[in-house]
Amino acid sequence: MEPYKTLHVFQKFPNSGVFQLNLNRPSQRNALSRDFFTEFPIALQSLDQNPNVSVIVLSGTGDHFCSGIDIKNLNSIANDSGDRGRSGERLRRDIKFLQDAITAIERCRKPVIAAIKGACIGGAIDIVTACDIRYCSEDAFFSVKEVDLGLTADLGTLQRLPGIVGFGNAMELALTGRRFSGQEAKEFGLVSQVFGSKEELDEGVKIIAEGIAAKSPLAVTGTKAVLLRSRESSLEQGLDYVATWNSSMLVSDDLMEAVSAYLQKRKPAFSKL
Repeated sequence: MEPYKTLHVFQKFPNSGVFQLNLNRPSQRNALSRDFFTEFPIALQSLDQNPNVSVIVLSGTGDHFCSGIDIKNLNSIANDSGDRGRSGERLRRDIKFLQDAITAIERCRKPVIAAIKGACIGGAIDIVTACDIRYCSEDAFFSVKEVDLGLTADLGTLQRLPGIVGFGNAMELALTGRRFSGQEAKEFGLVSQVFGSKEELDEGVKIIAEGIAAKSPLAVTGTKAVLLRSRESSLEQGLDYVATWNSSMLVSDDLMEAVSAYLQKRKPAFSKL
């Protein structure tokens, strides 16, 4: 029995270490309900702690990735009444709770790859900008939609998108709320590759994910951790952090196995993490 109301988790490619995490409300174009924000960090933590998981592919069930936050969530916020100060304090706590669910992607040690088809709107941009790698199909379309709903995007897009697409592009997309294509997303650097169809997206991401899953798990998780830390650090701080990281992790069996496999012209076999 599926343990989640809004998600579907399964091992799509047996024995590969690649697990699929699907947003699973296809009849609502995978709109983000309150249950999603509770379940998503739990699912990510469970996958993170599972030694059989090396890479997580995040996608949407049905024709779309995600149409953004469920409008019912916004209605409940708009209808909040009572003491203005206490209402504001409650709302701030609620926003922090929602933010934390998205940041769970970055807390997850394992790489999270977004495979985007169809709509990727509003809160979906918050999600994909927190992912480690993003790919899409040719039919994908994107919009930083919050400004059209009378909102300032507050779950991470305005903090993460400028570092991915550049400040000027992020400002233009956020202020206009305009729809842009998968090809434009590629030109901006939001996605790394555009595939011709959903089937090609699935196959292409499968090959990429399995390739990452075959690498040293210590090297992969270390690369993610160091890159995320370096994003917020000066060059000197980033170099110091990776020196400290590798002083702990470098002298591992993975290094010896990688060198031996290279010399023996065979595929390396790494222990699970």
